[in-house]
Amino acid sequence: MIGAGRIERYVLGRVLGGVGAALAVIAAVILLVEFVDLSRTVGIRTDVGVGEIFWLSILRGPTLALILLPFVFLFGGIGAYVGLNRRSELVAMRAAGVSAWRFILPSAAAAFAIGVATVLVLNPMASALSARFEIERAKLMQNYLGDIPQDVWLRQGDDRTQMVIHARARDTVQGFVRLRGVSLYIYQKSPSGAPEFRQRIEAGEARLMPGFWQLRDVREATAGESSVHSETLSIRSDLDAEAAMERFASPEAISFWRLPAAIRLTEQAGFSAAGYRLRFWQLLATPLLYAAMAILAAAFSLRLARLGGLAGLAGAGVALGFVLFFFNQFSGALARADIIPLFAAAWAPAVVALLSGLSLLFFTEDG
Repeated sequence: MIGAGRIERYVLGRVLGGVGAALAVIAAVILLVEFVDLSRTVGIRTDVGVGEIFWLSILRGPTLALILLPFVFLFGGIGAYVGLNRRSELVAMRAAGVSAWRFILPSAAAAFAIGVATVLVLNPMASALSARFEIERAKLMQNYLGDIPQDVWLRQGDDRTQMVIHARARDTVQGFVRLRGVSLYIYQKSPSGAPEFRQRIEAGEARLMPGFWQLRDVREATAGESSVHSETLSIRSDLDAEAAMERFASPEAISFWRLPAAIRLTEQAGFSAAGYRLRFWQLLATPLLYAAMAILAAAFSLRLARLGGLAGLAGAGVALGFVLFFFNQFSGALARADIIPLFAAAWAPAVVALLSGLSLLFFTEDG
């Protein structure tokens, strides 16, 4: 970092090395667990090889790794500082009058910068790989588990018209979303704002093309009139293939850059976008959470080894990390239930982690 001295650069290098080692271990565990899980699902087909299952594990791995990245900074930082402590390097630094803040703040700033890069770059990449994973897995399992119900519900609309789409199954063909056994229920808002049923459309198949749904084997029924059959029919749509697939995915599978559009389209269609908004705020809080974990790692590792209790203190830091993880999940559940504000649920874990680390450092460093 600019203006950092040799000691700061040395400690920062050690911390980043520890983070890299922790990331390698966690990534290996994720790949192993995912490989075993896919072997029990996709691997039950006799014509699927080990290479294909391993490729699916690689596609799925980054999404799971991003969930555990806060632990990477915590575990890696604790390992690096404990190593410096046991080699008496921290003792030499403190004896030379070097404040712990001098080498903690660069590490926290580096964690914050990595958090920004994670949100802006790594998260979209992981989302793209996750979408590729779904496509590849669907190809391998096509026509193999076709008896399992795959009912799909979609909704689109604007200020005047709302359309509810139900399909018995979905898949992807040549990059286009395809629905089969489709029923479309079209409502029009009255002057008072109440939805009034206007038309029902049944179709054997519907493909989402750029800007419209392409229906085949269509039967239209308007209220008070007889049904009309046609081979094809086009209906305007403001969904694209990615946005439609996002309706089937969890908020965690949508990239940071597409979340604002997903929120807008979901609310425009009349659905609650609380899950997407919560995920958006959580991503914005990610850099602060990473920096807080880096500070916590230092706070639980700076006790001098000759004083004893270093292993217990480091273990307490690991335990606190798990507590913060469950606290994050609990806050999200409360927010989705409309018990606490989304903003508070997203930022509370990062703020609590930061205040905990700073409080412990102030106590140990400044008395």
